[in-house]
Amino acid sequence: MVKLQQMKFRREEGGVVLVETMMTMPIVILMMIAMVEVGMAVFQWNLTVKALQVGARLAAVSDPIVEAADYAILDSDYGALIPGDPVPSGFQKVSCGADAAPCNSAALTRLMTGGDTCGTTVVGGVNGICDVAAFIRPENIRITYYRAGLGYVGRPFGIVSNITVEVRNQFFDFLFLDQLIPIMGRIPIPTHPVSITSEDISDCIDVCP
Repeated sequence: MVKLQQMKFRREEGGVVLVETMMTMPIVILMMIAMVEVGMAVFQWNLTVKALQVGARLAAVSDPIVEAADYAILDSDYGALIPGDPVPSGFQKVSCGADAAPCNSAALTRLMTGGDTCGTTVVGGVNGICDVAAFIRPENIRITYYRAGLGYVGRPFGIVSNITVEVRNQFFDFLFLDQLIPIMGRIPIPTHPVSITSEDISDCIDVCP
C-alpha cells in the first residue's frame, strides 16, 4: 500500500506549472530591472552628450569662463609682435572647473542656465547645460581654452581659441541598482569632451547664433 502511494505521488503532476513559475520568475524580474536600469543609464548618457554640445556652443559666444587674468595666458608670449601679425602657434591652454582652478562664477552660471534659470528658457533666450541635463552640477563641468593659432595680434574680439567642455566626477543615477549594490552608484559617466572654435568671446546681448 505504501509503495503504491509513493508511485502515485511520483506520477502526480499537479502544481508543476506553479513550481516552474516560481523558479523562473526571479530571473525574469531581474532581467526586466536590468533593462530598465540600462535604459536609464543610456538616457543619462545621451542627455550628457547633448548638454555638453549646448554648453560648448554657448561658451564659443560668451565671455571666457576662466578668470580674465588666466585667459590672458593664451596671448602672454606675443613679445615684440605688433598688431596684425599672425598669432604664434605655440601651445598654450588654461582650464577651470572640475579638477582645475575655480571658474568665474557669473560666467559659469550663465553657461549652466543660459542666462535665466534651469529648466526654463525666456523668449529670445538660449538653453544652458542644466536646461538639457538638470542632473549635471556646475562643479562637474570643466572648461579648457587652447590657443588655436588662428587670427592675428590685436584682433578686436580677442584671440581665437579652441574650447573644450567636458563633464567630470558625474555618476550614473540608477533607480534600484545603486540601492541594492552601492558600488553601482560610483560608475562615472564618460567625460565626453566637446570642442568648438571660439567666435568673438563676448556675451550675446539678445540671441546667440
